[in-house]
Amino acid sequence: MSIETLSIIKGNAITLSKIPETVESSFLSKDKVISILEKWRSNPMLIPRIAKVTINISVGGATERLDKAARLLEQLTGQKPSLRRAKKTIKEFGISKKQLIAAVVTLRGAKAHEFLRKALYAVNNTLRYRNFDATGNISFGIKEHLLLPGVRYDPDIGIFGMDISVTIERCGYRVAKRRRCRSSIPMRHRVSREESILFMEILYGIRVIGERHG
Repeated sequence: MSIETLSIIKGNAITLSKIPETVESSFLSKDKVISILEKWRSNPMLIPRIAKVTINISVGGATERLDKAARLLEQLTGQKPSLRRAKKTIKEFGISKKQLIAAVVTLRGAKAHEFLRKALYAVNNTLRYRNFDATGNISFGIKEHLLLPGVRYDPDIGIFGMDISVTIERCGYRVAKRRRCRSSIPMRHRVSREESILFMEILYGIRVIGERHG
C-alpha cells in the first residue's frame, strides 16, 4: 500500500486513513511496533495527527534579509508570514529587545501535508531520534531552501536555511487550550516519542537514525 493512500485530512489535521496490519520500523523493535498498533486499534481517538507545521526563518537584526525571508516564505507556502520580535536584548548578536528578527508561517491541512513532504525530501526522508521530543513533537532544520524539490535560485532573494516544527497531538487536545476551561490533558493521552516515530514512518516513509539517551 502506498504512503499517499494512508494519509487523510480530518478537521484540518493530517492523520492515518487506516492502520496497516504490519509495519517494519527503521528504529523501533517489533514488539514496540505491535504494542503501538494494538493501542491505536483499541481506540481510534488515540491515533496521532499532525495539527500544524511551523516554518521559521530567523535572520537576527538584518532588516533587508528579513524582508527577503518573508518574500521567500510566501513564495514557498502561498501564505503571508508573520514577523516575530526578539524577547530580549542580545548584545553579542546586535539584537535589541522587540526588534523584528524572524519570519514565521504556520500551515495546516493540505498545505501542511504538501510542504512537509517536500521538507522531508530535503533531508533525504531521514530524521534523528533527537528530532522527536518527549511529547511526540518534531523539530528539524534545512540548511538551504534550494534543497526543497522544485525550487530554483533567485539572486534577488539569496539562500536561506529554515527551522521546521511539526506539532503532533491526539483528538481532544483543544479542550486544554480553551481559555476558560480548567481541564488538562493527562499524560496517558499525550503522544509518546515512539508513537510519533512510528506515525511518521507510516505516514511519510521516513527513516529514523541516532541513539536513544535516557
